Amino acid sequence: MDIAKFIDHTFLRPDGSPSDIARLCREARRFGFASVCVHPCEVARCSRLLRGSGVKVCTVVGFPLGQNTPATIAFEARRAVEDGAEELDYVVNVSRLKFAAKRGARSRAAKALADDLRGGIAAAKEVSGDVVTKLIIECCSLSRPEKVFACRMARAAGFDFVKTSTGFGRGGATVADVRLMRRTVGPEMGVKAAGGIRTREDALAMIAAGATRIGCSAGVEIAGS
Repeated sequence: MDIAKFIDHTFLRPDGSPSDIARLCREARRFGFASVCVHPCEVARCSRLLRGSGVKVCTVVGFPLGQNTPATIAFEARRAVEDGAEELDYVVNVSRLKFAAKRGARSRAAKALADDLRGGIAAAKEVSGDVVTKLIIECCSLSRPEKVFACRMARAAGFDFVKTSTGFGRGGATVADVRLMRRTVGPEMGVKAAGGIRTREDALAMIAAGATRIGCSAGVEIAGS
């Protein structure tokens, strides 16, 4: 197994320097990671540094709380793709998700949230139909039924992946959550495990549970071990 192909090599700390981002891209080229995942302000630079490498540029939308307005989310997504992002990790609005889950899948709240999720995807697709979209559901803040509800909403809205965590919440990825997400979305949709994955053993456990992508800042240690 070429584990590097599963990894989104991530730098989402707030204190990154230009040299940190340049190093991230050099490492991604060296190991052949699936992508680098950076803040939106670094997308254009990473796109230049990685041109011709086969490594994609991924960024986050509505990060880290997902509580921006739909218009802001749409603008962020559109601008990120214009700057060179090929993958977008959107953060769900957890408070709206919980309210919609309580009201039920056919409720007005669920329909409004689904419409906004689709709108966020559509904004990116206006620029590039090839952009890959992932919905971060922040599992540590959800009950089991809410996790299932979130995964079903992501699939219905047209996301390519569901993702466990921002890495900024109370907890990160767990094998149990990845297994539940895979069971819920089925075999065709991607599952990204992120948050607290630091060793090759951690990554392999997530892949065995059904993850098709690993988001972590320890990519070099994992791929080089």
